Amino acid sequence: MKVILNADVSTLGEEGDIVDVAPGYARNFLLPKKLVVLHNAQNLTILANRKATIEKKKEDKRKAAASDKEKIQAASLVLQMPAGENGKLFGSVTSQTIAEELAKLDIQVEKKKIDIPGHILKQTGDYKLTVKLYGNESAELKVQIVAMTEAERKA
Repeated sequence: MKVILNADVSTLGEEGDIVDVAPGYARNFLLPKKLVVLHNAQNLTILANRKATIEKKKEDKRKAAASDKEKIQAASLVLQMPAGENGKLFGSVTSQTIAEELAKLDIQVEKKKIDIPGHILKQTGDYKLTVKLYGNESAELKVQIVAMTEAERKA
């Protein structure tokens, strides 16, 4: 079933794209959430009228991704976590933790766009993580995990 995307859908494409999806997926998920409209002459005319605004949105997203990439690559996170003698963390560092630390630096990134090998970090050390941005743009983030001292843990 051919549909026109009303919004960016990560598995399908960007707003304004014409894609082919399974009828059940369109009927049960995409159409009720208004993520797509049916591919017909009337909706194609509406899409043609909206083309300029869609292209402007895409250009704005590209510019935002470029500035975010510069910020992320310039940033270097140092996380203090409670750890044992051998450097094994008592907890773990997840994409949620990284997203919260980036938010403190005024860099807004969704946690699902932060690629952590193995999905969690459980050792102290230096890591290089990939942050997916708009389109196929990505940035490399340096993260250093250090162990808290005994005094810091008690405070």
